[in-house]
Parts: sequence; structure tokens; C-alpha cells
Amino acid sequence: MTPRPAGRRLDQLRPLSFKRKFTRTAPGSVLVRAGHTVVLCTCCVEPSVPDFLIGKGKGWLTAEYGMLPGSTTTRKPREKAGKVDGRSVEIQRLIGRSLRAVVDLDKLGERTLWIDCDVIEADGGTRTASITGAFVALADALHALKGDLPNPIREILTDSVAAVSVGLVDGEERLDLEYVEDVAADVDFNVVMTGSGKFIEVQGTGEEATFTRKQLDRLLELAASGISEITALQQQALGKAWPLG
Repeated sequence: MTPRPAGRRLDQLRPLSFKRKFTRTAPGSVLVRAGHTVVLCTCCVEPSVPDFLIGKGKGWLTAEYGMLPGSTTTRKPREKAGKVDGRSVEIQRLIGRSLRAVVDLDKLGERTLWIDCDVIEADGGTRTASITGAFVALADALHALKGDLPNPIREILTDSVAAVSVGLVDGEERLDLEYVEDVAADVDFNVVMTGSGKFIEVQGTGEEATFTRKQLDRLLELAASGISEITALQQQALGKAWPLG
């Protein structure tokens, strides 16, 4: 068996940290670090909604995701208008779905929450780190604007959300894969869950490999355990700004 980088246990997360209020301009701004993966997550608010929601008294949340040119060992070309690659589109839709699952848009009023996740350094798990950090940025943004919101934050945010990867590497079930593990994985999953333990999304596939139902169940249990730890770290980072009971 190949030992894990930094000697991590199979069920151990990478060091995870949140630096809130990383920029002064966005009401929610968080630099999230998961090992060597670094993502800047911001949440901005616009006092308008897409055309299909005008006049309905309902809000909206959408997300964009991108990797900066120097985020990988080989320079990644900048995405230009109208030429966003398929991977980025898939990930930003995932981020949007994940956050909308814990936001009561009917309680938000006619405003749009813009989540932007920009990868500064990529070492595996950029989409999961983006979701995890985006929730902290969202909570901070709502806290900053609570005087202008039509309802209390605890009614707008119904739960927390976090995400983590799991996979089978050398026949071992591992939590929170780094890049070297991700590319070597026979089976790779990205799991999104609420803080209360409900699944939002499970993305998984075998890379020229198969997996059994028992392995699937164990991987989901491993992910749930990891997300419980991540939720506790989110709550610790937000402190008094934690929006839930």
C-alpha cells in the first residue's frame, strides 16, 4: 500500500482553515485552505433577481467558479467570455445547487446572492473546498446585511452545508483526497451534505474500476464523518456569526 501524503490516517482530513473578511469589498469573503488547496470564496448581493423571478417576492442564489492561471503547475489559460470550459460550468452549477439547498429563497426577498469561488492553488478537492468555504462567506454576507433583510437569518438559512471527497486508492477507503491520491484513485466520490446529516449530492464513479455496495456504504459513512468535522470547524470559524441554533 502507498502511504498517504504527510502520513495522514485513512479517515483524517487535511488541515482546514478559514480566513474570514479576506477582502474589504464583498460582504462575505473567506480564504479557505484545505491542505495545499486554497480558494477565495466571496458572496456579493444585488438588489435584483433574474427576469423569471421579477415580481414574485423571491430571491435567487447563483455561483461562478474559476481557476487562476497560476493555480496549477502548468499555467491554466484564463477563461474568456463565452468560453467557460465544461468542468467549470459543472462545478459552478454544483456550488449553486449545494447552497440553494440550505437557503429559503422565499424568505430572502427580491435580491440575488452571487457566490464566486476562485481557486488560487489546486491540490485536489477544489470543488469541495469551494462549497465548504462558500457557506462561510454566505453566512458572513447575510450577517452583514441583516438589517436590510426581510426575515431573520435563521429563517433564511435552514441548515449549513459542506462537502468532501472520498475514494478507493490501492484498495483503501480514504477521506479528503489530495491531487496525487485523486489521480491514482480507482473510485472517486464528491459528497455534499447538510450539517444535520442530510445528503444534497453524491458524485461518484469508478475509473476503469468497479465498487461494491458495501464499499459504497463505507465511503458514504466516511464522508459523513468528515463532513461532521468540517461543520464543527465552520461553526468555530464563524463564532458568534454562526447563523443556526
